[in-house]
Amino acid sequence: MGNSITQKLKYKQSVIKFSFKYGVTKAAIKFKENRRTIYRWIERYDGTLESLKDKSRKPHSHPNKHTEEEIKMIRNYKANNKETGLVVLWIKLRSAGYARSVTSLYRIMIKLGIYNKAPSKKKEKNAGYYPEMTYPGEKIQIDVKYVPKKCLSKELQEMGERYYQYTAIDEYSRYRYLWFTNAHDTYASTEFLEKVIKVFPFKIEKVQTDNGFEFTNRLSWQAFVKDKKTMFENKLEELGIEHKCIKPHTPKQNGKVERSHRKDQERFYYNKVFCSLEDLRNRAKYWIKEYNNFPMRPLGWLSPKEKLEEYMCKVK
Repeated sequence: MGNSITQKLKYKQSVIKFSFKYGVTKAAIKFKENRRTIYRWIERYDGTLESLKDKSRKPHSHPNKHTEEEIKMIRNYKANNKETGLVVLWIKLRSAGYARSVTSLYRIMIKLGIYNKAPSKKKEKNAGYYPEMTYPGEKIQIDVKYVPKKCLSKELQEMGERYYQYTAIDEYSRYRYLWFTNAHDTYASTEFLEKVIKVFPFKIEKVQTDNGFEFTNRLSWQAFVKDKKTMFENKLEELGIEHKCIKPHTPKQNGKVERSHRKDQERFYYNKVFCSLEDLRNRAKYWIKEYNNFPMRPLGWLSPKEKLEEYMCKVK
């Protein structure tokens, strides 16, 4: 690469020297170069090969470059929200008047050295096509998450208490409802389903769950139990709602609810301690509201609530 550049510079030098001796016009004819190009080389030439190097065409400053005020604001917000992820930080900055895209924020934070670039994830081959839902209620994903033990007070841990988070998320809008309980069985699942029906502002056509015994007996090793419907399945049948179970050991099929659980872990449970089930339920009310009003990339930076409202306006 270096030899190639040197050869190019020596070629320019030879063209210039020829033009000094015989004139620019003859040099242009002999070397088949434009006269303006040769004049430009002559103007830059000071007797050294270095002077003939091509100058960078990159502009000294970008017209859309971040201002000093914006950079200061980004640094301050990042310093005060060290554990906050990129998108959450962007939303907070937007509320303070930052008008640039999340991509611009990402690039400037990388440049400033205040954000670690996440390693790119390789897409799995033959991952299969997963159809997007076209209206609210077309399919709801339901799953159960253990409330982290470390989030329970010392007294609750000593008592052996366990709390569970039931989650229902609409695939179309990502609108979500959470319920917390100390039970983890088909009775609790049925109670949760009844609450979801009342809370979601649309009709539910299909519910998708994993194969846990709180939902279905289909994977039971006992034949007489395997064919027996759970209370949860009977309630779905009574309501005229289709029940779909994902393939065993494939939580990715319930990906939307699984991803929402990761957000719970990062933004709700982080550094929190609950002293009772009632305390957990009360504090979660604000998180449920925040989640449903938080802009999301898959929704074109609309919040789940805004996505629902957008659909409702279309069908009126």
